[in-house]
Amino acid sequence: MKGGKLIIFSAPSGSGKTTIVKHLLAQDDLNLAFSISATSRPRRGKEKHGEHYYFKTLSEFKQHIKNDDFLEWEEVYRDNFYGTLKSEVDRLWAEGKNVIFDIDVVGGLRIKKKFPDQTLAVFVKPPSIDELKIRLKKRSTETDEKINMRIAKASVELATAPQFDKIIKNYDLDIALKEAHDLVAEFLKV
Repeated sequence: MKGGKLIIFSAPSGSGKTTIVKHLLAQDDLNLAFSISATSRPRRGKEKHGEHYYFKTLSEFKQHIKNDDFLEWEEVYRDNFYGTLKSEVDRLWAEGKNVIFDIDVVGGLRIKKKFPDQTLAVFVKPPSIDELKIRLKKRSTETDEKINMRIAKASVELATAPQFDKIIKNYDLDIALKEAHDLVAEFLKV
C-alpha cells in the first residue's frame, strides 16, 4: 500500500468529528475522499451499506480479520467491530485522492503508526463530558445504557489526545471548522 496522504479525525462520540469531516469533504481545494469503515454493528436509522459503513455480519468481519484484509480494526464494544479495509484506501488512492477518516482513537493511532510520514492525526476535544452526554441524548439513536457506555469510554479516549499530531478544541464549531481546514491544507502542501 502506498499512495496519497491520510488525514485522521478521532474523538469521543459526540465531539463533532463527523461534522468537521463532512465540512472538509465539501472543500474542493483539499481533494479528499472519505474512507468508509466496515462494521459488525447493526445499522442505525437511515444508514446505507457502502455509504455510511460497509455492514458485515460478525462472522464476515472475523473472516476479514483472518484474511488480513484490514489496515486496522478494533472491537470497540463487545461484538461491535470497526475496521478500515485495505481495499478501501487503495481504491481512493487509485482515484488520486487524499483519504480522510472519521475513526476510533485506537484505529487512528494504528494507522498513524503504520504510515507516520503520510498521516496527519487530529484529535477533536469536546467542551466537557457533560456536553458530550447532552449531544448523545439529542441524537435519539441509542439507549441510555449505550450512551453511558460511550461516556465511560470518552474518559479513556480523552487521555489519548496527546498522542495525536494536533488537537482541535471544539468549543465553537465555526472556529473548529476553520482550524481543521487550515491544518489539513497546510499538511497537504508538504
